[in-house]
Amino acid sequence: MTQLEHAKKGNITSEMKIVSQQEKVKEGDLIERIARGEVIIPKNLRRSDLSVVGIGKGLRTKINTNIGTSPDLADIKYEIEKLKIAEKVGTDTVMDLSTGGDLDKIRRTIIKETHLPLGTVPIYQAAVESIAEEGNITRMNPDKIFEVIERQAEDGVDFMTVHCGLTLSSLERLKKEGRIDNIVSRGGAFLTTWMVFNERENPLYEQFDRLLELARKYDVTLSLGDGLRPGCIADSTDRAQIQELIILGELAQRALDAGVQVMIEGPGHIPFKEIEANILLEKKLCHNAPFYVLGPVVTDIAPGYDHITSAIGGSYAASVGADFLCYVTPGEHLRLPTIEDVREGVIAARIAAHVGDLSKNIKDAAEWDLKMAKSREKRNWKEQIDLSIDPEFARKMRDESKPKFKDVCTMCGEFCALKLVEKALKGEKPLILA
Repeated sequence: MTQLEHAKKGNITSEMKIVSQQEKVKEGDLIERIARGEVIIPKNLRRSDLSVVGIGKGLRTKINTNIGTSPDLADIKYEIEKLKIAEKVGTDTVMDLSTGGDLDKIRRTIIKETHLPLGTVPIYQAAVESIAEEGNITRMNPDKIFEVIERQAEDGVDFMTVHCGLTLSSLERLKKEGRIDNIVSRGGAFLTTWMVFNERENPLYEQFDRLLELARKYDVTLSLGDGLRPGCIADSTDRAQIQELIILGELAQRALDAGVQVMIEGPGHIPFKEIEANILLEKKLCHNAPFYVLGPVVTDIAPGYDHITSAIGGSYAASVGADFLCYVTPGEHLRLPTIEDVREGVIAARIAAHVGDLSKNIKDAAEWDLKMAKSREKRNWKEQIDLSIDPEFARKMRDESKPKFKDVCTMCGEFCALKLVEKALKGEKPLILA
């Protein structure tokens, strides 16, 4: 049975017990949230060595790291290095988005190398293999998509992005709406090309029950993808995006009825002022299903710094109800991420998630900040560094600065505000005023 089916029967699984302890949520409350589709635990039945993660209402905001090869750079060893740095700096999950090289071998290697929940986008492999076998994506057989989905599920993939809400009718609405950047989703582009040239409906929508059967068999969580997410600020929250979201809400209900765990993917590029409205729409239309957002990126003009633009958007999104943030790296829009890009992207996303958790009053979030504040007051540098979101980097900066006085930093030195006030309140005369 799936985690959802167990929850509907009131059964507490070992995975639910772990999440309950991790999140300090009562087991009964957690079971109810899972049964309602408000919380998911992505774990393929074939994975036995998984670090269990809960995503959804009332839980700590989680982050995902995308890795994977491209046709230009298909080096599995390099991707494993990215995986390891992402794990080291605290990602909760990882997705393999590979499109270059031996895709089965790459995915199986990543699964072998990590205990984190792993996600994929099966249409990538279906498209790449169809092009290699048939010479053109337009000749892809719909059965190929489902064959790839089962192959990946057999390997142990825990969650899959499937662009089921991209339909002929939503494409027609896209054309009538008019966009600056029509479709920026790679999976959405693959499916759109196939649909337009074959004048046929999206197989993932048309055969959704077939998809549900496969997902239920392995307890693969379906991440209902946003193939029509806006790729620039000018295209945000338009009719095509919202129609797709409405369809995803309907499909999410069908998944829940079938015992399949599901989450909803969201934008993308949207202005800061529209973030709360997007979260509200998803929660209302999709009955509080966990919301997985890419960023969101709140301005288009910062290539090289989109880990920052997305952290700004992600912190607000998490504060108003987003459950899962997909990291964005400095390389977004420019290149395949480097190892350093991955590190910076994960840290930025973790900061955004924590800001959201503070606003949502998630247990332990405020306590973490309070501990840091007390350590700063004491000028306990070891504690401050240990409490840092990236202790290795904080320690490096502290060591490189070579402070003259060990209890202060080189920003203020002997003029340290905390030290001056501490002495003043004790009635001691500071040396600098002697």
